[in-house]
Amino acid sequence: MWRTNLRVLLVATIVIGFYTTIAHVIPQLQSDVPQALDLSAGVTPEALVAAGERVYNGAGGCVACHGLGTRAPNLLTDHAGQGPIGARCGTHDKDCKTYLHEALTNPSTYLVPGFEAIMPDMRRQLSEDQIWAVIAFLQSQGGEVTVTSADIPKAAGTAAPAGNAPSATMDPMALLTEKGCTACHSVNGQGGVMGPSLDGIGKRISVDRIRRGILQPSAETAKGYEQVAGTMPPNFGTLLSAAQLEALVTFLAARK
Repeated sequence: MWRTNLRVLLVATIVIGFYTTIAHVIPQLQSDVPQALDLSAGVTPEALVAAGERVYNGAGGCVACHGLGTRAPNLLTDHAGQGPIGARCGTHDKDCKTYLHEALTNPSTYLVPGFEAIMPDMRRQLSEDQIWAVIAFLQSQGGEVTVTSADIPKAAGTAAPAGNAPSATMDPMALLTEKGCTACHSVNGQGGVMGPSLDGIGKRISVDRIRRGILQPSAETAKGYEQVAGTMPPNFGTLLSAAQLEALVTFLAARK
């Protein structure tokens, strides 16, 4: 009897250990999310710009839409003869720094003619110091960097509206919207066309391929989308909990 009980205990331990490992590994895959910034009083504009560039090209996922100038205006090169974003951001009714902050946190305020309102409030996935670093980087593109460490405490002390806070939702459709997936992928016939449609995806590829496509989007590229390869943000392993990831994978796999 004791041998049977020992075998049962051993099997249970192995199973629990396996799933515990999976739960910890999935959301902790390496991504391009930069370390927290040290925004002390002596932070230099150069340091802010460098940090902002890493966020822009990594955790922010900005290049997915702004890099091609098709779904959103190109920010690092000329747009409509006005130059890069740092040169043209001061042409509005507010100074460049204020305009860029509002454009990142309340993007519907300034909608560039010819483009749809698809950009999410970036406070859903970036901290305030990351947002200000991105602003410094964007200002450096043809303009003067005026962001300083003094800007951070003012923003950090102001909580984002409750409706804009990252949620713990397990609703797949809510996750697709919250994480900005529908800006590039269509669901139920609605959404972006920059990436493959998610309708019928469970028929086209396997469950493992769906999961890998979320966590390691550059590992494989869907046929016909080679020209936009590498534009999907690689940080969904940190933006989604293990449970949210599996809920999303299950939802997509069932779309046949």
